[in-house]
Amino acid sequence: MTLKNDRFLRALRREPVDCTPVWLMRQAGRYLPEYRATRKAAGSFLAMAKNPELACEVTLQPLRRFPLDAAILFSDILTVPDAMGLGLYFVDGEGPKFERPLRTATQIDALAVPDMETELRYVMDAVRLIRRELDGSVPLIGFSGSPWTLACYMVEGGGSKDWGKVKALALNEPAAMHRLLAVVTDAVIAYLSAQHAAGAQALQVFDTWGGALGPAMYREFSLPYLTRIARALKDLGAPVILFGKGNAPHLDDLFASGADAIGVDWTVTLEDAARRANGRVALQGNLDPAILYGNPDAIRSQVQATLDSYATGNGGSREGHVFNLGHGMSPDMDPGHVAVLVEAVHAGSLERSLG
Repeated sequence: MTLKNDRFLRALRREPVDCTPVWLMRQAGRYLPEYRATRKAAGSFLAMAKNPELACEVTLQPLRRFPLDAAILFSDILTVPDAMGLGLYFVDGEGPKFERPLRTATQIDALAVPDMETELRYVMDAVRLIRRELDGSVPLIGFSGSPWTLACYMVEGGGSKDWGKVKALALNEPAAMHRLLAVVTDAVIAYLSAQHAAGAQALQVFDTWGGALGPAMYREFSLPYLTRIARALKDLGAPVILFGKGNAPHLDDLFASGADAIGVDWTVTLEDAARRANGRVALQGNLDPAILYGNPDAIRSQVQATLDSYATGNGGSREGHVFNLGHGMSPDMDPGHVAVLVEAVHAGSLERSLG
């Protein structure tokens, strides 16, 4: 099926586009009243995520409101460890938790890669349904959490302020930590490959907590596994995006990872990131999500500054840039402000070179 809008995929391949493509992390979420209504009717977040029809509905909701250039599968990064037997559940106001967090090397050694068409069939069914319903309008992004990020939740049993338990495991039992990261990496590769086979046209890895590691620990416990994923997926034909909150100190290593694109947060300018990339990869990002609390004129100004920052660092060209936020949207953001942002990206990037 020919895509009616392939800006996103062209930008990831650093090919010419008529204007910069845009999608937003958490574009399907609680800031939309239709999402809140669907979640209320479903009864819980997990009930939505594990129901392919509801996951499809939520995925498509932002596309009905805004002329976004990509859809992203509605799911959760913790579906993989849930399928590995840890027992995912959610507590209102506290976020995700696991019934059986990993506490011993014996538990780690018992882990196995789940079967993607049995334990995670609901995800693959959702991908297939979404692709059908999109009908070639825009590409579909599949995703996974990174091995380090998944390991954080698997060991802690939920969120944490300092990730003390998982860091203690890495420091005190590095061999066990590497065994955990290895099996999770195998699972992530299988998971993303299965999403692609089901219809996902691009794949993103969220290394949400890689930035919680110091430089030496990042190079040991996060970067090698991200690199392995990027290289393992290279032959699929679906562009791979590596995004990490707080990944600015590691950009040069990530540019050499084999990924097609690197997503960056707002702690580095796109001008600096583009200069350092030097055309090796596409870049995705990186507007501070808090800008969406500003008024429409402030949003337009900051969007244009972000577009121009990338072009300045990329020799005056806007090619190879996917506009996004530097992290996900928050539930109290105004959908009207999102509309302003999307329009400003497209209007402000019609000219692909500065001056």
